[in-house]
Amino acid sequence: MGEVSRSVKDLLESHGKPLREVYLDSENSGLIFPEALEEMVRTYRDYGYGHPSITHKKGWEAYEIIHKATDTLMRLLGVEEGEVTYTHGGTEANNLAIRGLVQHARERRKIVYSSIEHLSVKFPAERLQKEGFKVAEIPVDKEGFIDIDALRREVDKETLLVSIAWVNHEVGTIQDLRSIVETVRDKDSEVYIHTDTCDALGRFKLDFRKVDVDLASFSSHKVYGPKGVGMLYCKPEVRIYPIIYGQLSTQELWPGVENVPAIAGLYRSLENIERNFENYVDNMRRLRDKLIKSILTSVKDSILNGPRGDRRAVDNVNVSFLGCEGEALTVELSLRGVYVSSASACTSRTLIPSHVLIAIGRDYEAAHGSLLMKITPMHSDEDIDYTVEQILEAVDRIRSISPLRR
Repeated sequence: MGEVSRSVKDLLESHGKPLREVYLDSENSGLIFPEALEEMVRTYRDYGYGHPSITHKKGWEAYEIIHKATDTLMRLLGVEEGEVTYTHGGTEANNLAIRGLVQHARERRKIVYSSIEHLSVKFPAERLQKEGFKVAEIPVDKEGFIDIDALRREVDKETLLVSIAWVNHEVGTIQDLRSIVETVRDKDSEVYIHTDTCDALGRFKLDFRKVDVDLASFSSHKVYGPKGVGMLYCKPEVRIYPIIYGQLSTQELWPGVENVPAIAGLYRSLENIERNFENYVDNMRRLRDKLIKSILTSVKDSILNGPRGDRRAVDNVNVSFLGCEGEALTVELSLRGVYVSSASACTSRTLIPSHVLIAIGRDYEAAHGSLLMKITPMHSDEDIDYTVEQILEAVDRIRSISPLRR
């Protein structure tokens, strides 16, 4: 056993058995609906092991799973036409949208995105800048809403793509995407519009007939399905190209065999959301508000990051605890059975503060002292009560030993 393995084993043993376990880290890797897990097992065991592009019974059974998942997603988007490509996660879907589109760029070589986009949008754009493209990063206000006037100024005849997430993954800001799309179309109707919709699906009703985007990315684990599946929706008239190459299966843009059992789990999770949408959303909103109110009234020097009320995603809670270091809080809470993340999931093992929190105006102390928590349909009032109790005790303990204490 290597040194790292021994240290991980020792760390796990030090946790012991907490009184309760509450998993609130769905930003990084989410809880899965029990029905989705059961569907995956059944698919592996009974009928989903065939190759979906092969024309025998087992191949057709596998293909039917992909077909059903696609139909359900299209209904949730409110569209009847378009192409859905299955990748292995939202990051791959975002990269496919951006890098797949620029391959036929000629005169238009400019990409516009917001300062709080997910790193799987920000980093590909920055990479393209090194390859000769222009990029423009649109600022946001203190709640994470983009500056429409700045967007209007940046869209020009060189612009190929505007990419704005419908819901921000860290602070839960729900952008007025319809207004954003109309602003871009009014300025130049030939600009493509992409939205990272990983944190929007299942949180409110999506209707792509009213919000006229060209491309939209999704992630299975963000809708309580299994990890290992992402989706990219393209309008019928949008032409993008593959960014990796190999043996094709049932889709043109992503080679290799589709992860059929995981897509089966995704199908079941989407079906659950479709059937129970109002109940899920109402309960998540109620628990979100309870958690936010309890923390802000119980913990001194705590600050909510992002907007309040209906302009915030129903599952999102992001709070900065002044005088605390976020990573220390995540470890302390982990020992107590409450699992959260600090700042951005993509920077949680570094000392770099969240680019989202810096963009909305938080200083380094507040950014480093933030916790991100996400409610799911599987959480209860007892989970929230236990979480608040443990946060209060954990913050007191960390502040008592922290050089940052106020």
